Amino acid sequence: MGMDLGLKRELEEKVRAGERLTREDGIALYESDDLAWLGGLAHEVRTRKNGDVVHFNVNRHLNMTNVCTASCAYCSFQRKPGEKDAYTMRIEEAVKLAKAMESENLTELHIVNGLHPNLPWRYYPRSLRELKAALPDVSLKAFTATEIHHFETISGMSASEILDELIDAGLESLTGGGAEIFDWEVRQHIVDHRTHWEDWSRIHRLAHEKGLKTPCTMLYGHIEEPRHRVDHVLRLRELQDETGGFQVFIPLRYQHDFVDMQDGKVRNRLQARTQMATGAEALKTFAVSRLLFDNVPHVKVFWVMHGVQTAQLALQHGADDMDGSVVEYKITHDADNYGTPNKLTREDLLDLIRDAGFRPVERNTRYEIIREYEGPDPLLREAPQPMRV
Repeated sequence: MGMDLGLKRELEEKVRAGERLTREDGIALYESDDLAWLGGLAHEVRTRKNGDVVHFNVNRHLNMTNVCTASCAYCSFQRKPGEKDAYTMRIEEAVKLAKAMESENLTELHIVNGLHPNLPWRYYPRSLRELKAALPDVSLKAFTATEIHHFETISGMSASEILDELIDAGLESLTGGGAEIFDWEVRQHIVDHRTHWEDWSRIHRLAHEKGLKTPCTMLYGHIEEPRHRVDHVLRLRELQDETGGFQVFIPLRYQHDFVDMQDGKVRNRLQARTQMATGAEALKTFAVSRLLFDNVPHVKVFWVMHGVQTAQLALQHGADDMDGSVVEYKITHDADNYGTPNKLTREDLLDLIRDAGFRPVERNTRYEIIREYEGPDPLLREAPQPMRV
């Protein structure tokens, strides 16, 4: 439906004055069908914060086990012990695989695993120590808050002690996963583990107190409604007011389990009653998130979950960061077979960012600039402005 012109002007004025938007404002923005207006407003905010820059990093994803005690309704990655394609790497295997990923000036290793019922706690700090020894110049971004909560259970230690030991072993950042949608109305139907808002926020708060900067995420486009997305962002915004520890917000597009190439099973129990978010819905989610989340510096589009073209368009709808040149990302690619490439090289990313009208800047895990690149070729465009939809 169309938005009342007076409300439109009021929201524009609030955004341009740097005034914080409310829950009601967020819901009203989602109800607007004027994507060009929404995108333009979000683009103003991202430009004010980040100019014409799109950040990226050269990273690799490492999933050391897919064995998991949980059976979350949306997840195609998890396997139970004894399933034929369940796997758990020995630490030596993980190090060998990570070393093989070291080329192209890798700066970050992103590590997420299943909640393995039998692996001992010592496996995790030892794996970080050995990975750090093998790749001393690579930042280790590892473990979701859900995994840290699981480590509390299997170790008998507190999250604070666990984080201290992992930091000592080389941990530089947690990952943002396990957030999904925080509202219990939705969460009880999609999540099958014990880590909900109270523990997720407790663990990230602790990480921030210890000097770690972390990402935060939202899984959207399944059974939630726009009001649940607004609630999710506002909870994170309030925690960010308190700690200042979130560097980036990452909307993650829920995926259908089209084909599980290994055994033909469909593990996603939501898909019979869900549609995946359209490109327009994805862009609206980026725009509204950028407008609401006024105290986080960056919004990242994870191209693996959105497809390359939607990811480029997200850069004009509030996003200023494009996830790095992933060789293989098993959690999504166990779910989806709809044409997203497994790999983008640094050159691919530079081309995509310039083609969207932006200037690429390579960063590290802490968002420190490693290298700035030339922007779009002015000879190819009369004016290298970001393209509009």
